[in-house]
This record gives sequence, structure tokens and C-alpha cells, in this order.
Amino acid sequence: MTVYDTIGRTYTSTRRPDPRVAARITAALGDAATVVDVGAGAGSYEPPTTVLAVEPSPTMIAQRPPGAAPAVRAVAEAIPLPDKSVDAAMAVLTIHHWTDLAAGLAELRRVARSRVVILTWDQTVAREFWLLREYLPEAIAIDDARAVPIDRLVDALDARVEAVPVPHDCTDGFLAAYWRRPAAYLDPAVRAGASGLAQTGDARLRPGLARLEADLTSGTWTTNHADLLALDELDAGYRLLIADLP
Repeated sequence: MTVYDTIGRTYTSTRRPDPRVAARITAALGDAATVVDVGAGAGSYEPPTTVLAVEPSPTMIAQRPPGAAPAVRAVAEAIPLPDKSVDAAMAVLTIHHWTDLAAGLAELRRVARSRVVILTWDQTVAREFWLLREYLPEAIAIDDARAVPIDRLVDALDARVEAVPVPHDCTDGFLAAYWRRPAAYLDPAVRAGASGLAQTGDARLRPGLARLEADLTSGTWTTNHADLLALDELDAGYRLLIADLP
């Protein structure tokens, strides 16, 4: 059973693609006329040129919208496509779930003719996010163990890196999406949509969530984070890796 067979049952209720993040991914794909989406989930950020979605979880495949690209139940380490069969391969917030990173990256390079695009995060930045640092440090250990260092990806793919700032009203409920809307983290549905929080579990998060709720009620959070309320976007560590293939 994949992770998302367990934690992904209500995924689409909070994980709606954000158009500003989508624009960054689309721009990174360039003029690719055919794309494979690896670790595709429910299909967030797939461009119209997507010809195949690769996803191991039937729970996630079942949540793909009508008209989405055809999906096959498979893993990144064994993409069911011939060599150089698509212009670009994309992987959005998925590589931390792969069982064999090197094999998955090799498969992206194998099936793509021109470009590989990966959206992931830099854990050295992300672990300083106020929610984790101040309230839910238990969740840091999950991502410390599974996050892929950006320099490792750069070396493996000869990729360039672009920061992807998070809008204050981001519609895609990944972990840092609610950085200016702290009360959202008290919602179990929101936590269920962020794999790091979901995998840590509410039992371990409960003391920190109680502190957050108290600080919101007293105004302490607003006082301590007044600087955030003046920002429209935040660099929470999300990064695009773009590799042009020889």
C-alpha cells in the first residue's frame, strides 16, 4: 500500500492547484508538446500536453478529474514508456516518496527527450518555517529524513534552480500554504492534505496545536509575526529544478 492510499483519501478537498504555482511549472516546461507526469496524484499542475500520468496509488488515481490525462498505476522507478518518448518529464512534490531516488531520476531522463522539471523543497529553508520551528518540531524529523538535498538534485540532473514563493492566499494546501492564515492548521482536513503533518499524526502534534490555538486566541501569534502580515508571498523553501537534456 502506498502512503497516499492511507493519507490521500480527502486530498482534493484541500489540494487545489494554485494558478501562480501552475504558471511557474508551465513556464519551466517550455514548449514541450508531450509531457509525462510522474507521481501524478490527482493531476495537479498537469498541462494540457500531458500524455500520461504515472501514479502508484489507486486512491489518488480515483480522484483525477474527468478529462485528465490517462493514468497508469506504476512507480517512478519503472516508468512504462519507451526511451525518449516524450518531450518532458515532470514530478511535482513527489520525489520524497520514491523508494529509489537515483532510479527514479534515471527514468525521468530516460523517457524525456528535452527537459526534466521537478518541484520539491529545500529542507534547510523549510525547517525554519514558523509552524514547524515554534509549534510542530515533531514534523521536522519526518522531512529531515525524506527531503532530498537540492545540491544532490543539481548534481544528478545538471539542473538550474528557481525559487517558488508561496502566495498568501495559496489555494494548494501543501505544508506552508497557510503561512499567513495560521488558524487553518487547526483544521484536521488541512493537516491531512500535508503529508508531513499527516504522517507525523495528530497524537504527536496535539500539544503544539494547542499552543498555536492559545497564541491565536491571545494575539501572541499576531504580535510575534506581524512582519508576515505585511507580505504577499513567502519563500518557504519550495524549488523548481529544471534540467535541459543533451
